[in-house]
Amino acid sequence: MTVITPTGATIPAVTHHRAQVNGTELHYVAAGASGPPILLVHGFPETWWAFRGLIPRLAAQHRVYAVDLRGFGDSAVADENHSAAAATDLGALIELLAVGPMHVVGQDLSGGVVYRLAATHPEHVISLTAVESGLAGFGAERLADVTEGGAWYIGALAAPGIDRLLFEKEAAAFIGEYLYPLYGVPATAVGPADSSEFARTYGRNGGFSGAAALYRGMLTEGAELRALAEQRPLRMPVTAIGSRGGGFTQAAFGAVSVEGATGIQLDGVGHYVAQEAPHRLAEALIEVFARL
Repeated sequence: MTVITPTGATIPAVTHHRAQVNGTELHYVAAGASGPPILLVHGFPETWWAFRGLIPRLAAQHRVYAVDLRGFGDSAVADENHSAAAATDLGALIELLAVGPMHVVGQDLSGGVVYRLAATHPEHVISLTAVESGLAGFGAERLADVTEGGAWYIGALAAPGIDRLLFEKEAAAFIGEYLYPLYGVPATAVGPADSSEFARTYGRNGGFSGAAALYRGMLTEGAELRALAEQRPLRMPVTAIGSRGGGFTQAAFGAVSVEGATGIQLDGVGHYVAQEAPHRLAEALIEVFARL
């Protein structure tokens, strides 16, 4: 693990690091001096920067780590079929950090990654929390069905090569002018500077490679994840936090857990919970972790 000078945006009281794990290089930030550790895993179109408002609130009581997944942010780019490898990356990172098992929190597109981590490496996971997320094989495929209101860009990103052809060159416009406004995210939550920080790395060569691979996995790995759920159902506590998609998140993650998933609904919040309501998400997470 190497401490580095950040190449992009940062916040006070975090340190930036690079770690060589599982044949790739991950960028992550760390904050907090004591307490049970937390691993925060972003969605799309996000990086660790999605947790800029959440980290300080959690770090008062916990050691907090927020990672850029392979193919996202300042981590190394990904190949086309890295979806399963992303979970192995996280397990290797937890081992390297050597602070013991963690409370793992995954938002949006990272749901499949954190689920795989919890199912295949339960020794690394104290609890699993899914925020506005879904799972292949448990309804996530419907999010790409444009005839039922699904998002067109999911299928486009999943098509090999389209991420480089269409999305990289217009990353700033796609993220800042289209995607966040599409979901009704207010400028007070994701402002121009935030959009620029996301576009900084999504616009690099291979900047959409992580999203492309995870969306491809979301559309093709349903049978694999259903089989994994039958063979290795989750036995650690599972929580589903939702705003727009609370019932969807709870149904998916409850289906892969022995005890089901405890649901928490945050009314009046948009899809990107960590960015739109970090104070409310922090309160919910701290309460969940304290009960455990």
